[in-house]
Amino acid sequence: MSCRLGCGACCIAPSITSPIPGMPSGKPAGERCVQLNEDNLCMLFGQPQRPALCDAFKACASVCGDNDEAAMFNLTLLEQATAS
Repeated sequence: MSCRLGCGACCIAPSITSPIPGMPSGKPAGERCVQLNEDNLCMLFGQPQRPALCDAFKACASVCGDNDEAAMFNLTLLEQATAS
């Protein structure tokens, strides 16, 4: 499955503990990444500064669902289930 351009759920729902340019301490769950532009596209996509976690994420139907709302819901549930 390919990413749905403009979804942005993976840049909002999960927490990211590694540094992100503009967010040196990472980001908490539910907070929009500063590298997500107004079209919900990652400004670091394909760049070496992109966190390894983000680079490793691959869209799949079981996580991303059929639409952007399902992706946000599923990723939020996964975040809550794995929060320490």
